[in-house]
Amino acid sequence: MILNTESFLGNLAFGILLVSMLVYWFQAAFFNESKNWGPKLKLVGFSGILIVNLLLASLLIFRWVNSHHFPLSNLYESLIFLTWGISFVHLFIEKMSNSNYIGVIFSPVLLFIDAFATLTLPTQMQESAPLVPALKSNWLMMHVSIMMLSYAALMAGSLMAIAFLMISSNKESSLQSTAQSTQGSSISLDQTLDNLSYRTLGIGFPLLTLGILSGAIWANEAWGSYWSWDPKETWALITWFIFAIYFHFRITWGWEGKKPAIVASLGFVLVWICYLGVNLLGTGLHSYGFLKI
Repeated sequence: MILNTESFLGNLAFGILLVSMLVYWFQAAFFNESKNWGPKLKLVGFSGILIVNLLLASLLIFRWVNSHHFPLSNLYESLIFLTWGISFVHLFIEKMSNSNYIGVIFSPVLLFIDAFATLTLPTQMQESAPLVPALKSNWLMMHVSIMMLSYAALMAGSLMAIAFLMISSNKESSLQSTAQSTQGSSISLDQTLDNLSYRTLGIGFPLLTLGILSGAIWANEAWGSYWSWDPKETWALITWFIFAIYFHFRITWGWEGKKPAIVASLGFVLVWICYLGVNLLGTGLHSYGFLKI
């Protein structure tokens, strides 16, 4: 009964995500804010993501109540939490920026992560299990949730940097005779994505810093050492340095546009390595069995 309810919520979220993605793409391809159907389709897409956010929150709360521990103890739970976190960032950014393209950028990633969690992982990996001794701590809620929220914000900011690079490259390769109205719209979109990427990463980086520090304190309590050069710790530190370099370029050197966006794009890859890649090896203090978080 419990697993059936969770499966229903997850599958419903997947279906709504699929519809929302198609709506966002259709709206971006054929309509704009000046046409009657443009704002309506955008509202449909936004409402879909909002419903997905609420469904995933309900799934996590339902799992929390039934398992009696914070739902961030395995890969399935962390993927659902990550999808919820990115969808929250998506809703906030789209509401604040009123951009037509935020949904186009984020919805495919949300759909992919949710599909991997809901449709790809075996049933036994989706089931809730008792916590291993190392996770029976109040630090589970603080450290892991902060790290996952930092991943969500950093992925979101990096995605917009990647979109910025793609749009910039396409603009540069276009003929100089492109209509001024189209060119002006492209420039405006460039600037919007660059600014939004910077601001979103500005939220994710402090969260990552706090997550690493809280993890060090928890590690000292659990394993007797603040730092063990575990693969997870090492890649988290590498990821931290990459985004520290990004902000050094932006703040100290005043870089904007392509150069910091390239660094942020590299950061997107490193976040995924830190979050999921090192766990595929099934080794290290943070791996509680193959593919476990």
